[in-house]
Amino acid sequence: MRRQDEERATALLWDLGTAGIQVTPGKAKRVVLLAYFAEGPQDRDVAAALAPLPGARLEAAAVPEVDWVARFREGFRPFRVGRFRIAPSWAPGEPGSDLLIVEPGAAFGTGTHETTRLCLAALESRAAEGPLGRVLDLGTGSGLLAVAAVKLGARSVTALDLDPLALEAARLHARLNQVELRLLRADGGSSLRAGAFDTVLANLTAALLRERRDEITRLRAAGGALVLSGMLGKDAGALARAYAGRGRVERRRDGEWAALVVRGEP
Repeated sequence: MRRQDEERATALLWDLGTAGIQVTPGKAKRVVLLAYFAEGPQDRDVAAALAPLPGARLEAAAVPEVDWVARFREGFRPFRVGRFRIAPSWAPGEPGSDLLIVEPGAAFGTGTHETTRLCLAALESRAAEGPLGRVLDLGTGSGLLAVAAVKLGARSVTALDLDPLALEAARLHARLNQVELRLLRADGGSSLRAGAFDTVLANLTAALLRERRDEITRLRAAGGALVLSGMLGKDAGALARAYAGRGRVERRRDGEWAALVVRGEP
């Protein structure tokens, strides 16, 4: 496909549930995207999603028998995101309140993706302004953001996800980091009490953030904040306008990805 369509294609493939994408350069300003699906959509669904991209061509590719988690572990090294040191469970380094221990491969959210980094930075900034209070992490994935909220002094942290494997990963990361999380399996926050949280994290997709705007904002207490990510930078403007009536909107950017911090009016 055309190099200029890489971002859009990547976002579409993530929405379809890909487990990972490898990008290699092609000829004549083109790129090749190799997307992995464990139990993904039918070829026709992928073709339909990519149809709006001129010149995009779909081909099935055989997947070699490789232990991808082991391969990922080989190249995973400790790194910093703001005040936090993110380190793998087999080499955690020196203990401290700034340490986040991760088990790569457990679920999405090991700190390497731009959206996770954006949320960590936004959490850190908010904690510097005042107490995080009661925190909700919608679509917690690995639970890394929820763990970070505890380490930043949150009064309580609820980590919510529909995927039982994600909740297992969040439970693992809570144990590795010796913090307490309230884990809840649910599809979104519609069953939770309105205004119950001072900080609401939602690292989802642009489509879900738009579709569930009212559901997300009703969970925030007066004067609280929403930390929203999972969107490409080009989608941030439309989402900022969608949330404009819900408070003061601040945009953040990391490469091609973006986040919004929406502060509610007291």
